Amino acid sequence: MSDQVKGLLITFFGVLFVVPDSLFVRLIDADALTVAFWRLLLSGGLTATWVLVTGGTAPFRAVLRTGRYGLIYMIGVGASGVLFVLAVSLTSVANVVFIIASLPIFAAIFSRVFLFEPFSRRTLLTIAAVVPGLAIIAYGSGETDHASLAGDLLALGVSALFAAALTAARHARATSMVPGVAMGCLLAALCILPFTQPFSVPPEQAPLVLAHGGFILFSSVLLAIGPRFITSAEVGLLVLLESVFAPLLAWAVIGENPGSYAVVGGSIVIGALFISNLVLLMRQHRIKRRAL
Repeated sequence: MSDQVKGLLITFFGVLFVVPDSLFVRLIDADALTVAFWRLLLSGGLTATWVLVTGGTAPFRAVLRTGRYGLIYMIGVGASGVLFVLAVSLTSVANVVFIIASLPIFAAIFSRVFLFEPFSRRTLLTIAAVVPGLAIIAYGSGETDHASLAGDLLALGVSALFAAALTAARHARATSMVPGVAMGCLLAALCILPFTQPFSVPPEQAPLVLAHGGFILFSSVLLAIGPRFITSAEVGLLVLLESVFAPLLAWAVIGENPGSYAVVGGSIVIGALFISNLVLLMRQHRIKRRAL
């Protein structure tokens, strides 16, 4: 099996494990911050255990040595984890995943501002297409059940925060940030603990809470490993699958209709990002062929 095929398969399964994330938030019978606490504690704790077993404490020290970049990464991961749960509790699953799909746009903006990388024409055209799609989703929040502008804004915050984390990780690309995921999640769980009721979750839902943490663990590990073997364009195309599957899963399991505005706006966002990543992938293949 070639490295590319291996990377595609690992990343694909990483995306599949993250698809039920928003559905778990809906199914667990507790307030949003309590769900966020258990999500962060379990995913962070399990990831930390995996890192300790496979690499000891050295990977954690390596992240801390990156200084402010590691700190930005941990804050971005932890804070976005809290806002994600709050967003899902306030607006529709479709709105959340479609808005979070705009993450590459924020990443491009942050890379321009902080890493001084110029905007390509492809990026500018993608932004020009994605922004109206997000506007349609936001406009429809007042017309659709289970949707709200407040939740949409929180989802936008998730996208911006995680994009900031990824930008920091790119600046410290020589260091694996998987330990940073664990530390960021655990720190965020500790910060929100005073505002939660951890033991208010019904005992019969414990397997659901554990499964939620397990799914996040597997997705985090697989999505940290898979992209090492494939291009960013291929990763971008595969990650878009979550934006398609998550609303369908919520619709099938809990009957949450995404609404026509979310479908139209989301289609514009996903379509623009799909075309953008496809163009980038084709360009990279042409460059490879010329180099041979």
